Amino acid sequence: MAKNTPRREQALTRERIIEASISLLDSRGESGLTFRALAEELSTGAGAIYWHVANKNDLMTAACDALVARTLEVPVMEAAPQDVIRAVALGMFDAIDAHPWIGSALARAPWQSPIVRLLERLGKQVRAMGVAPAGQFAAVSALLSYILGVSGQNAANAQIGKELGGDREAILAQVAAAWSALDADAYPFTRSIAPQFREHDDRADFLAGIDLILRGMALPG
Repeated sequence: MAKNTPRREQALTRERIIEASISLLDSRGESGLTFRALAEELSTGAGAIYWHVANKNDLMTAACDALVARTLEVPVMEAAPQDVIRAVALGMFDAIDAHPWIGSALARAPWQSPIVRLLERLGKQVRAMGVAPAGQFAAVSALLSYILGVSGQNAANAQIGKELGGDREAILAQVAAAWSALDADAYPFTRSIAPQFREHDDRADFLAGIDLILRGMALPG
């Protein structure tokens, strides 16, 4: 009778390294992603990992690119260009909310693969909207800056909220009360929006901003 052979260990691949990196980044944050921790997670040596990735920046860019690619995989069948842009924007908003480290990874890799993926997807829709060629880059840049900037700030606010106890309603109420108490002559607008701030929806406000940009793009140049 033949003896059972031990199960062969799963081969170390760049894809496995990226998935393990995403897991570490989500659970421990950027500071928790080290080659030592990654080697322990994958039950291998750091040298084997270096065979697939050059350094931590390369690793974070690859992890970010994997998540951006997944976000853009969601098909939008026969949708208008504006609807595709909204779907991409909300997808990135949710991805950065779930993985706050994406903002840092994108900042370290400007115009590399994750950004290029977004640039291409948004650019195709801007063209389909009929924006004049001379204005296409500015339009896509405005969308990209808004999507990444607001999504990153939302993720940062969520982290601050956790540090303050995690009760979003209580935190917003506290800020709204402070704004309502500001000098009426010096801060008339801030005082006026205090009640709205108390009950605002981050995701809905984000999409409203996207719609403002899209309406501006539809205006005759």
